[in-house]
Amino acid sequence: MENSAQQFDIAGIMGGLYGDGIIGLKGAFDRAWVQRLREDIDTLFEEAKQRPGGALNRGPNRFYVEVHPERLRGFVDIVTHPWVVAVCSAVLGPDYRIVEAGFDVPGPGAANQPWHRDFATPEATAIGRRLNSLAFNMTTVDVTEDMGPLEIAPGTQWDDLAGRSDASGMFPDKSLYPRYEALAQRKLPSMGDISARSALTIHRGTANRSNLSRPVFVLGVDAPDAGNAARHDLQATRRYWESLPALARDHMTCRVVDSLEDIVQLHTIEGLTMGV
Repeated sequence: MENSAQQFDIAGIMGGLYGDGIIGLKGAFDRAWVQRLREDIDTLFEEAKQRPGGALNRGPNRFYVEVHPERLRGFVDIVTHPWVVAVCSAVLGPDYRIVEAGFDVPGPGAANQPWHRDFATPEATAIGRRLNSLAFNMTTVDVTEDMGPLEIAPGTQWDDLAGRSDASGMFPDKSLYPRYEALAQRKLPSMGDISARSALTIHRGTANRSNLSRPVFVLGVDAPDAGNAARHDLQATRRYWESLPALARDHMTCRVVDSLEDIVQLHTIEGLTMGV
């Protein structure tokens, strides 16, 4: 599998993520595979809504849920996909770490989010000019304009927000919005597509004016120095852990447990709880 990752153009991967801050692969999985992923996400979302703190509010009718990898039938397929392996290895290095598995659900009526990045710019990027984390997204629907697609401002992963953002370093001053709106690109992926982006690239979810939810799977991956595992709580039962192929197990930062425990989600983003 790692050898098959060599089929992808490393210069193109690096250029896309260091340039626009987002890249994608069309048709990575077939539609039947994605439908199974959607079934698992729907089940897990219903379970999460029954637990206090199980589904984090990310704005009006917009939720985020972290999940146990073994509850997703396709998890191993995702983390061992040759393109995912190639992107992680090229940008984050051979010892990249899988630190997060979850999904976003923008439902009907979800509002425009404020422009933001997912966390403050680390020193590795601000000073070293190196990306040390990536977010992979997989849609479970064919996204249309009215479903609240992701909107991204290419190249803004390098923007210095010092003195031009809130205290968290995530939310730019509204005086910068015209720049982002001028750059904005709406992403309309189809079932089976995968994207990878820097979580620092300024982006927002847009208003969902349809009568459909738009669940999207999220995989968070770090370089060894990034430290984002502290925001998450990946777990695997011993039986599942021992069943994983080396290409998955060797790159996962997670707790091995006798039985799965409810995830206490630590990466709350207060600035997203209100739409704009």
